[in-house]
This record gives sequence, structure tokens and C-alpha cells, in this order.
Amino acid sequence: MKLLNKLLGELPDELARQVFTHASWTERRSDSYARLAFLGDSVLALAVTTHLYPRLEAERFGAGRLTKIRAQAVSGPSCRAVAERLRVPERLAAAAPEGMEASAAAQVVTERVLASVIEAVIGACYLQAGYERTAEAVVEAFAPEIEEALENPVDFKSALQELLAQRGETVIYEVTGEQGPPHERTFEVAAKVEGTALGSGSGRSKKHAEQQAAREAVERLGDL
Repeated sequence: MKLLNKLLGELPDELARQVFTHASWTERRSDSYARLAFLGDSVLALAVTTHLYPRLEAERFGAGRLTKIRAQAVSGPSCRAVAERLRVPERLAAAAPEGMEASAAAQVVTERVLASVIEAVIGACYLQAGYERTAEAVVEAFAPEIEEALENPVDFKSALQELLAQRGETVIYEVTGEQGPPHERTFEVAAKVEGTALGSGSGRSKKHAEQQAAREAVERLGDL
């Protein structure tokens, strides 16, 4: 977050003002963060994609999986988390015009606004500092969200649910074992359909273990 915060501090006053101006606060929509967010969305996607591409071997990570991992890493909830670490809510509240503090307080807590503003920050930094410095700052700022997307991809559970829906079936995840002390606990989970375990997984959290079990189940169903 240090790099993105530094770039934000380097923005000219006018560009910084635009980043934290909601469309409802100005008569001209072009004076708000909307256009910068449009630009920043593309820069964010490219920066994360360029970071992920060489890290993930082609045999296991095709274009479809890369797309899903990136989508999770730059999703609305991810952008909101980054915005909160960058203190965007406080910055927005401070930038609200006189007499609009009440409406600003309601706006700055919404995921949509926070995600748009963090994209606007990225767009403004790109215009001021160029792609290389901005991309480096983006990867640092989104590092926890990128790692979470890699370690706990959400698509396997969703993919399994969709496959089973076509068959009129549902899945339940059952913890089959726990190992290690409380601070280093490993969970073992089975993905069961109609009482039959179609996949199993293990991980430091139940969520991670469930994702692994769902992945194995999806792969098994694909071979049936």
C-alpha cells in the first residue's frame, strides 16, 4: 500500500480533487471520478494479469482459470478492501462539499463507490506516473487479494454447484478430520453428493479445504 499511497500523494491538486469528487457533488459529470475509474479499471486488470501470467504454469492455468482468478482478485469486494486500507472513506468524507456531509457519509460506505474511487486513484496515477510505476503499486496494494484468489479460488465451488444443478443434485461439505495444534490446525473436508464423497481436500482453513474438495469433485464429474 506504501507505493500507491506515495503515487496518490504526488498527484496534482486538480487531479487529486477529481479522484475524490462524487458525480452528485458537481454539475459536470466529467469533473467527478467516473472517467478516471473507467481508465483505472483497465490499468488494474492489465497490471494484475501481467503479474499473474508468468507465475502460473500453462498446463494447470488456462485462459479460463486465469480469467476467474483475476476477476476475483479485482472484484468489488477486493477493491473495497484496498480502498479501506488506503483510507478512501475518510478522504471522501473530507472532500464532500459543505452541506453535503450527510449524503457523503452514506455514499462512502457503499462497495460500488469505494471500488470506483480506487479505480479512479489507479487511473489518475497512471496519467501522472505512467504504467510501470502504477502497475507496481497496484500489485503491492492488491497483494492480499491476489494471494487469496490463488489460494482460495471461488470458482470451484460455484462450478460444482452448477454441474450438480443440471443433475438435480446438491453437495454438502463435511469436515472429516482436524490435525495439528489450534494455531496450526489443518482441516480435511469431503464434498459429498447423495452420501457419496466425490472429492476431498485439506487446508489451513475449512474454506480452503472445501475449495480443494470441490475442485476434485469437478474434475471427477468431468471424467464420468
